[in-house]
Amino acid sequence: MIASNIPQIALNDGGSIPAIGFGTYLLNGRAGVEVMVRALHNGYRLLDFAFNYENEGAVGQAVRSAGIAREEIRIVSKLPGRHQAFDKAIVTIEESLLRAQLDYYDLYLIHWPNPQQGHYVEAWTALIEARSRGLVRSIGVCNFLPEHLETLDRETGVLPSVNQIELHPFFPQDEQRAFDAKQGIVTQAWSPLGRANELLHNAGLKQIADRLGKSIPQVILRWQIEIGVVPVPKATSDERQIENLSIFDFTLSDEDKAVIRSLARADGRIAGQDPATYEEF
Repeated sequence: MIASNIPQIALNDGGSIPAIGFGTYLLNGRAGVEVMVRALHNGYRLLDFAFNYENEGAVGQAVRSAGIAREEIRIVSKLPGRHQAFDKAIVTIEESLLRAQLDYYDLYLIHWPNPQQGHYVEAWTALIEARSRGLVRSIGVCNFLPEHLETLDRETGVLPSVNQIELHPFFPQDEQRAFDAKQGIVTQAWSPLGRANELLHNAGLKQIADRLGKSIPQVILRWQIEIGVVPVPKATSDERQIENLSIFDFTLSDEDKAVIRSLARADGRIAGQDPATYEEF
């Protein structure tokens, strides 16, 4: 195991999370359990999932089967848009924990702001309540823009610990990252490798990877670590799981980072999911 090599990132509420996590999207059933158990054995200590992934049972079973102390693992889940009403949100968290057969989640996030529905402040109030009841240890959001975060602060006086957003070299989110950092919010990256799109065949990234004796995914993940982002990649094979974790024994040069910055696009989102208008239920 190489878990001891993973730095811990302090949260604004006194908690902490590993500097890299493991995504579990589409990891369901017994096959999903097996992949997650191997990820934990290979050194990951953060499992990221969501109510809408419908794999709470698999996540809970993986945690119980791995033979690793519960307190060493950070488990992250997310509230769906259709359950943002206060009472629905509380029950959703309770039911999710019952299905996972877990006593608490380490981090719980609002999956999308769904601003046209206008319930994300109510949902945030529910997460604050869930934390006070011990259902969750830390609370945060996904895909929140500065205006959404400012609203949470103004309405509740409580800022998220984490904002998980789409972030990869085609869409580096400079302004959002700077805003999060100024507010003491840790930025996590979903789809940190761009869902295996043309990034993994980019000539500039390959040149960097070849010089360092690393892979293109390792270069991308290392870049995210160096800009203060917590990536959450997904991998099913042992080889790729271990490769994605092996990013703490090298650094990128200023020239390397300039090459990566040059890949940014005006709107490099994978599927055009702009939180200002996108609705997820």
